[in-house]
Amino acid sequence: MVTGSPWERDAMSAIPGPRSRELMKLRKQYVARGLDQQHPVFAASTTGATVTDVDGNRYIDFAGGIGALNAGANHPEVVEAVSEQAGRMLHASFHVLMYEPYVRLAERLCEITPGAVDKKVMLINSGAEAVENAVKIARYATGRPAVITFENAFHGRTLVALSLTSRARSEGFGPLAPEVYRSPFPYVYRSSSGSEAKTAASCVQAFRRLVDKVGADRVAATIMEPVQGEGGFVVPPAAFVQGVSAYCRTRNILFIADEIQTGFYRTGRRFGIEHFDVVPDLMAVAKSIADGLPLSAVIGRRDVMDAIPPGGLGTTYGGNPVACAAALKVIEILEREDYGARAFKAWQASWELIGDVRGLGAMVAMELVTDRQTKTPAADATSAVIAEALRAGLVLVKAGAHKNVVRFLGPLSITDDELEQGLKVLERALGTVSSAGASPVSRHARPARTRARS
Repeated sequence: MVTGSPWERDAMSAIPGPRSRELMKLRKQYVARGLDQQHPVFAASTTGATVTDVDGNRYIDFAGGIGALNAGANHPEVVEAVSEQAGRMLHASFHVLMYEPYVRLAERLCEITPGAVDKKVMLINSGAEAVENAVKIARYATGRPAVITFENAFHGRTLVALSLTSRARSEGFGPLAPEVYRSPFPYVYRSSSGSEAKTAASCVQAFRRLVDKVGADRVAATIMEPVQGEGGFVVPPAAFVQGVSAYCRTRNILFIADEIQTGFYRTGRRFGIEHFDVVPDLMAVAKSIADGLPLSAVIGRRDVMDAIPPGGLGTTYGGNPVACAAALKVIEILEREDYGARAFKAWQASWELIGDVRGLGAMVAMELVTDRQTKTPAADATSAVIAEALRAGLVLVKAGAHKNVVRFLGPLSITDDELEQGLKVLERALGTVSSAGASPVSRHARPARTRARS
């Protein structure tokens, strides 16, 4: 049993421990192989930014349940709100008997999302469902079939959401949904254009050409992540986001912001799209909305949301009263604690293994490469860094089309001490993996507390 702080744990402690190994046998026997796992341990309890596994090992959490715990795991105020609501009512289905938490949350979401326009809300259960319904609403409201997505995107694993996602993730799952078209996304680090401005301009022009090729009168919407999440925390230039949005307006195409991973202060602002001074017509939100409980939402202009008549939208569990109670409390906490000001600067490129560092606010990542000149993805080294960090008490997750990006998705409530110690573990892991070839070029590789970008 580990009794010290997670960063004091003996590096020789067995990971995974005997209980995790026992449960892994059940996982292999009864759980579908297609469900990915990044770590061979089973969690037993969580609090704030600390995870304890079934063998008593404790870890600093830089993963946050894949960005679903911005307010902190098992926040006591959220637990209290959930307990109180669970004691009154677990489920009624809003379509049968309406309940107050649903409409209160809808009201709050309309208040905090961008745009001084009348809005309405639909509550569902997951990010993929939010994307599916946003597209469904856009198609009905416009009477047009086509949707434009972007290369390297991730929008979910259900049919339409998967069709909107990078082709590499949809191989073998066809036929996919029709009338989905892809446009280049400005991945500046891997661009051949030579500059951010040229990359942005080139991608805007490619988007305009695609709209004209498909036919603007056939395009219902374009959907964009303000920062590509699973794609590797790729931050687009503001000129690109603004250029796409402006062209959508001129051609009466709806702009959908997928804020599933960027929302609720992850990027230093309430929603990632606010960094670009763009007001979307529709937004899809999920993940940190309810401290890990299954809840998501589509928020949009009233005229667009109300285009569908009664009965055209629906879900049995969407907007569950317990999840709504959690979400109301999460929003209260995030607003009160000013987590938008608790953003991080990007890591400095301290090891030759680090090819790029990027992010907005606390949505920060490093891309690992075998050679900085060729930028060859270092997927094996990325897995090794993550495994080495876990052995030393730090939970990380990777991302990127080549699985070579280490990302920070830990709770925004993480303490300064937890952050500092977690970064020490990460730096040691980078050093251990780099020692086989690459050498350090500076001493420190850590983000620091800073004010959010205005």
